[in-house]
Amino acid sequence: MNIKHALDLDLIKENIMNIGVPKEIKTEEYRVSITPSGVKELVKEGHSVYVQMGAGEGSGFSDEDYVEVGGSLLTSAEDVFEIAEMIVKVKEPIEIEYELFTANQTLFTYLHLAADEKQTKFLLDKGIRAFSYETLEIDRRLPLLEPMSEVAGKMASLMGAVHLGKYQGGTGLLIGGVVGTQRAKVMVLGGGVAGKCAAEIAAGLGADVTIFDINTARLHYLNDVMPANVTTMYSSSQAITSLLPECDIVIGTVLIPGAKAPKLITREMLKIMKKGAVLVDVSIDQGGCFESSYATTHTEPTFIEEGIVHYCVANMPGAYPRTSTYALTNATLPYVKGLAFFGAENICEKVPSMLSSLNTFDGKLYNKPVGEAHGIESFVFKGYNGK
Repeated sequence: MNIKHALDLDLIKENIMNIGVPKEIKTEEYRVSITPSGVKELVKEGHSVYVQMGAGEGSGFSDEDYVEVGGSLLTSAEDVFEIAEMIVKVKEPIEIEYELFTANQTLFTYLHLAADEKQTKFLLDKGIRAFSYETLEIDRRLPLLEPMSEVAGKMASLMGAVHLGKYQGGTGLLIGGVVGTQRAKVMVLGGGVAGKCAAEIAAGLGADVTIFDINTARLHYLNDVMPANVTTMYSSSQAITSLLPECDIVIGTVLIPGAKAPKLITREMLKIMKKGAVLVDVSIDQGGCFESSYATTHTEPTFIEEGIVHYCVANMPGAYPRTSTYALTNATLPYVKGLAFFGAENICEKVPSMLSSLNTFDGKLYNKPVGEAHGIESFVFKGYNGK
């Protein structure tokens, strides 16, 4: 059932909720989980929204912007977590936030649990009712991940182009070249939203682009909509390996919802690449699709291994928080409303698509790929109290 339809069917609100919006404290994370206009919508429906002072500054929203629409300002994260029944964030909780949660509190954010065993165990031990943006699936789409995939995909080609600069350790090749010179060859692994956006930007900059995927229907679609300087190829280890020595930029965007990303470029394969070539790992939140990847920050976004520049920033859209925060709220707000309206106990029954978003509930894991990644038993959610 579409969430808008689900809300329209109920004329009387089932739940009025205290919603908390803490300031993001992950390194160089400037997004905020809800815009002032989003807060206005929630307040209009009778909910109380508590925003930590300064939470919106990185995205260009002042404290006064939130107060004007009915939000309540609180000085500290401790105050927000104490009063909120539901915490709405952008990024996963980090360790110093763990102690702020209370048992059975609802959490709605990007979680990426398959790559984070410690966080998974914390959510289970604390009994948190955790719903993730990135695993919510409707008709084989991931509507809450797509906006950030667009941002990260477009950034990937821009960052790849910048780090081809010799001063960044790259080959010194301008991505689109100029008259009479060579243009860069760009490989994009994964033809989803991020991959499509990466290929579009790289092609627009003049690169020679090849995009790989294993979904032939998707490849047909990409072949129809992409410009002439983009080639589509069916993804296989042999095909990737044969093209890799020619590539100047490789962008990894592969995704298995909720699971760790597969390693499509091994450490050994780096040896056949051009020295100064650039790897951009958009999949790093899910563990990365290059074996040599590890998470970096916007301040120190790259490292060099086997002569290959690796760009592996774990919160890429955080670099453009104004765009990202608006795009995120546009996508998530109906589901935030749904959780506040029905409560975590009833949301999966009222809005079945939210079942795919559910990761942990009262000490049990309900995401099979996460369970497989960490060797933890997972369950099939049968409703609150098993009813």
